[in-house]
Amino acid sequence: MHPRIEDYALIGDEQTAALVGMDGSVDWLCLPRFDSAACFARLLGDEENGHWRIAPEGAGRCTRRAYRPDTLVLDTEWETDQGAIRVTDLMPQRDRAPDLVRIVEGLRGEVTVHSVLRLRFDYGSIVPWVRRADGHRVAVAGPDSAWLRSEPEVRSWGEENATHAEFTVAPGDKVAFVLTWHPSHEPRPPLVDPFEALRHSVADWRAWASRCRYEGPYRDAVVRSLITLKALTYAPTGGIVAAATTSLPEEPGGVRNWDYRFCWLRDSTLTLGALLAAGYQEEAEAWRDWLLRAVAGDPADLQIMYGLAGERRLPEFELPWLSGFAGSRPVRIGNGAVKQLQLDVYGEVMDTLSLARDAGLPAKPDVWAVECALMDFLTTAWRQPDEGLWEVRGGRRHFVHSKVMVWVAADRAVRTLERYPRLDGDLEGWRRLREEVHREVCELGYDPERNTFTQSYGSRELDAALLLIPRVGFLPPDDPRVLGTIDAVRKELGHEGLLHRYSTEDTAVDGLPGGEGTFLVCSFWLADALHMTGRTEEARELFERLVGLANDVGLLSEEYDPVSGRQLGNVPQAFSHIGLVNTALALFGTEGAG
Repeated sequence: MHPRIEDYALIGDEQTAALVGMDGSVDWLCLPRFDSAACFARLLGDEENGHWRIAPEGAGRCTRRAYRPDTLVLDTEWETDQGAIRVTDLMPQRDRAPDLVRIVEGLRGEVTVHSVLRLRFDYGSIVPWVRRADGHRVAVAGPDSAWLRSEPEVRSWGEENATHAEFTVAPGDKVAFVLTWHPSHEPRPPLVDPFEALRHSVADWRAWASRCRYEGPYRDAVVRSLITLKALTYAPTGGIVAAATTSLPEEPGGVRNWDYRFCWLRDSTLTLGALLAAGYQEEAEAWRDWLLRAVAGDPADLQIMYGLAGERRLPEFELPWLSGFAGSRPVRIGNGAVKQLQLDVYGEVMDTLSLARDAGLPAKPDVWAVECALMDFLTTAWRQPDEGLWEVRGGRRHFVHSKVMVWVAADRAVRTLERYPRLDGDLEGWRRLREEVHREVCELGYDPERNTFTQSYGSRELDAALLLIPRVGFLPPDDPRVLGTIDAVRKELGHEGLLHRYSTEDTAVDGLPGGEGTFLVCSFWLADALHMTGRTEEARELFERLVGLANDVGLLSEEYDPVSGRQLGNVPQAFSHIGLVNTALALFGTEGAG
């Protein structure tokens, strides 16, 4: 049976991440960065595409597992007829090279443990040359090299192209493995002490988590979400990837399989708000600075997403040798949506920079000049159709959410000049733009017969992003059009109490066959909208249900299928965890403020 998406836990070092299954197998790891080629790609193929399993001989799924409280250190335990063991997995903060540390500890009885390591570089396509050097195993292929430090004796089986170890642990025994990657042309980096790495990792994560200001209900879920966002941060630049994976399907066996190992501007305001409200100003400032570097240049060239360091070229291609998660093909690397026009990102950037300024983040030179350049571009460009927030591949339309975010850009520019009169800008021109966009959206993007805003001008389809209208201030929460939109979206896009982001039945909009699950962040937006319109009890019930959809270690993917009860899409999804944090702060902010 193929593992489920929710079977995986995340470990990482804030530059890359690994997924560990309930069977004790590391099935996904890209080195040295989130967006590098994977050396373990079983997640999207099979065992021959690379994995590393440590488990009791003959055992299947673990008995229990959990993160050590307020850390990203994972403990996985097995109970067998012979006894019990614990495997502790972590990726310590790197000095020079990334390390994957795995420590086996005997808990009860005497248990025989088996380790099988199959390294396959370049997304599972290249079998490395493995040899012994300096008392360790080293695997080399092209630019990649990985060293295995193992306390038990290991042996390589040529017919399997794998490295095996078999050993027995008794209570109190601790056996450590360390896998270290480095460029093959460089000398081997210093080897870490696995037990010191464990001690420091636990202490460092707990010190970071202790900074969280939120003390309200579901604090554990909020802290776990914040730790997950921290783990998805590329520390050298401050960029936050949308997810640690690529091509996990939005529909089992379907084609909606995308690479999410990049940084999206659509997440920027919500991310900054969550970090600031939870007490993480340093991380918020790093994200703001990443954003400024990424968007620098001609406003006409603003992209919807960038690489970890702000790279602009993210070409999309397919890996035909990988069978896909549960047979879901194609497996895609890169993301062709980078070429799309999405006018909403201009509003996201303006909103983020306005929030950063009002929150008192240290000023950066030329920020206002960047904002003025964006506004100059929007003054004429806002009339264009675009691909919209959800990156549909069925052609451009006048998406209502995109126009609303143009209004947000103008509104934030106007409010900035009103609050900081020493700044120069076209105050009257931007006021006129704000009024014109507002008038057009209310005329062309609103269906008076159904009392709801629509996905695009003249359409009858709806869009869960319309729930953000009161949140961004386009209309007040008690406006009848807002109330009607919330009810219409809930009715038409609802599925077992959760929300689809839009109707995939309209192939003219979507451009792709098949469907997808309910979109988790949209369901958090529904909870926010219900709360804003006075239906707080309904909002809390929905929030509690959404928290309950996390897997056993508190992780949320992009989507959820309420019929099968399975997570769908890339994991862990930053957007989903941002939604959890922001909704908790909205619902319990007063009683939860620390």
